[in-house]
Amino acid sequence: MTGESARLVQVAVVQQVRPVGDAAGNREHLARLVEEHRDADLVVFPEMYVTGYDLAVLAGRSADLAEHATTGPTALLVRGLSMRHQLTIVVGFLERGDGGKPYDSLLIAAPGGLLSAYRKSHLFPAELPVFAPGHELPVIPTPAGVLGPQICFEHAFPAISTTQALAGAQILVIPSAVGADHEHLIEVRTRARAQDNQVFAIAANSNSPGFCGHSMVVDPRGRILAAAGHEDVVLRTTLDLSHIPAERRREPSLGMGRPDLYLLGHREIDE
Repeated sequence: MTGESARLVQVAVVQQVRPVGDAAGNREHLARLVEEHRDADLVVFPEMYVTGYDLAVLAGRSADLAEHATTGPTALLVRGLSMRHQLTIVVGFLERGDGGKPYDSLLIAAPGGLLSAYRKSHLFPAELPVFAPGHELPVIPTPAGVLGPQICFEHAFPAISTTQALAGAQILVIPSAVGADHEHLIEVRTRARAQDNQVFAIAANSNSPGFCGHSMVVDPRGRILAAAGHEDVVLRTTLDLSHIPAERRREPSLGMGRPDLYLLGHREIDE
C-alpha cells in the first residue's frame, strides 16, 4: 500500500505448524516467512505463534518464555523486519506480566518504528488461571490500514468488533488457536464480524496438533476472499479499502444502532 491515498493492501496470512516452547526457532521461522513475503503490506501470524499454544507449557515456563513488549527478542525482531521491508506485522506472543501472570498478547509492528502490544481482554475459561486479562480495545493506525486487534475467543463477542469499527478500524486482525473440529466457528464468526460492521476481517489460526487451521480473509460483505484447510500455507490476497465506505452506503447498519436499547455487560447465564 503506497501513498496516502492508496487503498489496496496486499496481505499474507500465515498458517504453519510450529513446535511448542521453541521460541528461538519460531522467531527464525517468522523472519524467514516475512522475508519470503516482503512484497506484502500486512503479514498476520496466529495466536502465540512465538511459543506455541499449550496452556500447561505456558504456565510452567512463563519465566523463560514470556517477553517484554518493547525490549524483548520478538519485539526487536519484528520492529526491525517491519522497518527493513516497510510492512506491518501482527504476531502472537507471551507478554511478561507486571509481577504476576503473563498476558496472551499480540505485537503489531509497522513502518516508521511503530510498535504496539494488544493484550487479550476476554479470556477463555481455561485461560483464566494462566493469563492476566487486558483492559483495552484499541485501534491501531498503520500504513496498511487501521487495525482492530482481537485474539481467538474474542471473535465470539460482536460488541468488540463494533466498538473497534466505530473507532475507525478497517481491518479486524484475529490471530487464533481455535481447537480441532471447530472450523465452523472461524467461518461463522469471521464472516459475521466483517459483515456486521462492513470491515475486512483476517482470521489467522493455528494448524498445529489440536487446532483446526481454516484461516481466512473476509471482505466487508462477508464474502471469503481466501481460505485455508488444515495444511501449512500462507494465504495471499488483496484488500481494497475503498470497499468499506461503498458497502456502508449499501448497508448503513453501523451508524444506525440504538445502544440505549441493548443489554450489555456480564451476568451469570443459566445452563
